[in-house]
Amino acid sequence: MENIYISGTGYWKADEVVTNDEIVASYNSYVERFNIEHEEEILKGSKEALGPSSVEFIEKASGIKTRYLIDKKNCLDINVMKPILRQESSENISILAEMSVHAAKEALNQAGIEAKDVDAVILGTSHTSRNYPAIACEVMDELGIEGYGYDMLIGCSSTTFAISNAYSDIASGLANAVLVINPELTSPHNDFTLRDSHFIFGDACVASVIQKNSTSEHRAKIIDRKLVTQFSNNIRSDFGYLNRVEENPREEKDLFFKQNGKSVFKEVCPMVASLITDQLSRLNIPVSDISQFWLHQANANMCRVIMTRILGTSDYDPDIAPMILGEFGNVASAGSFLLPARSRQ
Repeated sequence: MENIYISGTGYWKADEVVTNDEIVASYNSYVERFNIEHEEEILKGSKEALGPSSVEFIEKASGIKTRYLIDKKNCLDINVMKPILRQESSENISILAEMSVHAAKEALNQAGIEAKDVDAVILGTSHTSRNYPAIACEVMDELGIEGYGYDMLIGCSSTTFAISNAYSDIASGLANAVLVINPELTSPHNDFTLRDSHFIFGDACVASVIQKNSTSEHRAKIIDRKLVTQFSNNIRSDFGYLNRVEENPREEKDLFFKQNGKSVFKEVCPMVASLITDQLSRLNIPVSDISQFWLHQANANMCRVIMTRILGTSDYDPDIAPMILGEFGNVASAGSFLLPARSRQ
């Protein structure tokens, strides 16, 4: 079989950086007002008082120091606490497509190919802004790509699954070059009034060109793939088109991203460590031969536990598993691929 490469990468991030000091000040102001407004209910025990956040809590719990948000002003305004974005319309390019086009152009340029050379666009994300038409097809229209395209949602694994699909399409002869895009506009689905998640997410997008027999100086050969999924309710989003017809309508807060952090930690760390270790063993590649691991950028402590399991020691060079989490926050599926995309610019 002919060689298949990641031949180019690109990324987009929101313009405005938000520090932990800023997001804590906003959240604590909200908490103070909430507790005053509901003082009587809190004293009666019918409502629970909210506790404050702190920079120390955020950095110890997650390793996050800053994040980029598409609408900093409104996300920090305690009267709003969410981004306010333009209405999606058939007359204008969608926000996810706009993010995607920016990242895609960088990836195409780095791969040394043009839009006419692309056979397909696969757009993977943890949250899509609409059911149809596919954002991938909108991107194709904007860039002048002919061929096929589709959207896919596999949560925070959307980037790796989309790249695997691209590889399969090329290996089967269906395509020669596939543009994979992963826009993660996470802030609209984040509850900025919740202590356990108000600080987690940022807005970003990555793109990669998966190509047969690439001559790009940035190319990286894909030598193997391994995928695994496991059902869990410990990370969940219940937002969807059925909400409007549910017999018992839910409040908006019930539709946000939710997670049971401790349970996620216990589920994910051994699963990821075993996946990587087993794959390297099957390929007869010693762990010591791996110069760098690109892990999902969800939590710094989680990344350290995974690497300790893989390497058999907690005393390792942090550059072997670099993290952009501190700067970008959790950008869902885009996080792991922000590492190579950023380093190649």
